[in-house]
Amino acid sequence: MYDVIVIGGGVSGLMAAYSASKNGKKVILIEKNKKLGQKLLISGGGRCNVTNRLPYAEIISHIPGNGKFLYGPFSIFDNENIIDFVESRGVALKEEDHGRMFPVSNKAVDVLNVFLRELEENKVTIRYNTIVEEVSSEDDRITGVTLTDGEVIKAGNVVITTGGRSVPNTGSTGDGHKFARTAGHTITELFPTEVPITSSEDFIKAGTLKGLSFSNVALSVLRKNGKPRITHQMDMIFTHFGISGPAALRCSQFVYKEQKSQKRNDISMMIDFYPDTGKGALQEELDALIKESPNKSIRNILKTMMQDRLAEFLIDYNGIDREANSHHLKNEDKQKIVEFLKGFTFKVDGTQSIEKAFVTGGGVNLKEITPQTMESRLVEGLYFAGEVLDIHGYTGGYNITSALVTGYVAGHSAGMK
Repeated sequence: MYDVIVIGGGVSGLMAAYSASKNGKKVILIEKNKKLGQKLLISGGGRCNVTNRLPYAEIISHIPGNGKFLYGPFSIFDNENIIDFVESRGVALKEEDHGRMFPVSNKAVDVLNVFLRELEENKVTIRYNTIVEEVSSEDDRITGVTLTDGEVIKAGNVVITTGGRSVPNTGSTGDGHKFARTAGHTITELFPTEVPITSSEDFIKAGTLKGLSFSNVALSVLRKNGKPRITHQMDMIFTHFGISGPAALRCSQFVYKEQKSQKRNDISMMIDFYPDTGKGALQEELDALIKESPNKSIRNILKTMMQDRLAEFLIDYNGIDREANSHHLKNEDKQKIVEFLKGFTFKVDGTQSIEKAFVTGGGVNLKEITPQTMESRLVEGLYFAGEVLDIHGYTGGYNITSALVTGYVAGHSAGMK
């Protein structure tokens, strides 16, 4: 008999097992893999983006999927507590751009070892290569779990930290949603977020711009009325299937949401290649270049402003005579060039699969969870934390912050009973 069972040894599970075991409680952590913290080890490109140091309001603005729910858990344990937890155990952190926190060593394993040492010190039982078949309850009260081999482990509290459905090779295959449903919880529709975007445009299929990357462009997902639903000014790259890179990943969930809203597959997106320059200023820059080299072809002039392949594509796309110089270039062609650079619009038809996404959108309905404890409102002694919940943010330490904070609060609450 245990006090607390934690199912899933990922980021939030590690924290939940630690916080549940703090007061001498008997805790067991059940993990289907042969190792703990698989996703933690690959986070931040293997460097582990532990958390983000921005103020609450800014962190929550970077968690478009129900970030406001986190105000409750943050009142118990927050990003500064995460930093203190790691640093006070001998792993120094450094702050990088946009508040992202990394270990000075740049090694995710150093962060994982902090958790492993704490679990060992607090005598947490760890079962590897073990799969939970069902979570049991009687009279709306948790009684324990049954494993696939039929073994029953009893406990009055169960914390589900099994992750979403993205990056399934780390063990996130949606088990927690099955347990939640069985307990009477609703699961909001799951969808991929932080994932590359697909397009069937001819220029994508032909690979015309494949491999072309751009720094600091403004990428927008457009509503039905042509106005941006969201715009992200970051780097992006054209691929053989569509677009990728930070700006595309951040826009991906809004492609899905617009598909739902517009009830159609093809959604318009727009790129502003010069987001920090107005149309008028860009027109003046183009006019000055033409004036400087009146005998130069427009193709060669444009190549001084942008990458060669983009210049070639722009000319063909707009039907401009590539050899025309300033004497033969029509005013409407100049206008087309500026319009293209400030608002190239193209169609996309979705995103790559949820398995290829960094983060799962959707999950256990938050209306059924008490934010200050992370306990189910339906079944006493049942807790949820991390990506199994309907919370999703952008990359940059926001999802791991959510996982660690909700994990701590769920484990702490379960361990107090």
